[in-house]
Amino acid sequence: MRGKRAKRRQAVGDFVLKSKVLNRMINVVMLNGKKSVAEAVVYGAIGRLNEDRKEGLRMFEQAIKNVMPQQEVRSRRVGGATYQVPMPLKHERAEALAIRWIVNSARSKKGKPMVEKLYEELNNAYQGVGDAIKKRDDTHKMAEANRAFAHFARS
Repeated sequence: MRGKRAKRRQAVGDFVLKSKVLNRMINVVMLNGKKSVAEAVVYGAIGRLNEDRKEGLRMFEQAIKNVMPQQEVRSRRVGGATYQVPMPLKHERAEALAIRWIVNSARSKKGKPMVEKLYEELNNAYQGVGDAIKKRDDTHKMAEANRAFAHFARS
């Protein structure tokens, strides 16, 4: 028997633009507890997306929406065999994956400051191209390829 489920804490928005998604992005970018550095990186990237902060925030949120996957595959053991079963995603999980994919693809690039790398990745995601979009498409392809095992999700 599994233990109790952890209660979800209410997310707070960031202090500048009052956006919960932006606060989650800052927390993912943050390394070694240096939140002020992470804030500078994320706000710098949004500032480069558009001079107007509100418009930059709108572009940022659209980039996140473009990367959010609809389905993912999960391993499921059925009678000694392991199947990759496609499952629909809740909004929070899809958003978390999108943020993680954008930050990881920005970190994987070399030779530029993080502000610039994050800006390029957000701009690419906004336009519907780039590494994070490719990751989303790969996830969707995997779910589509394993659609035959979808009936295992309902048992």
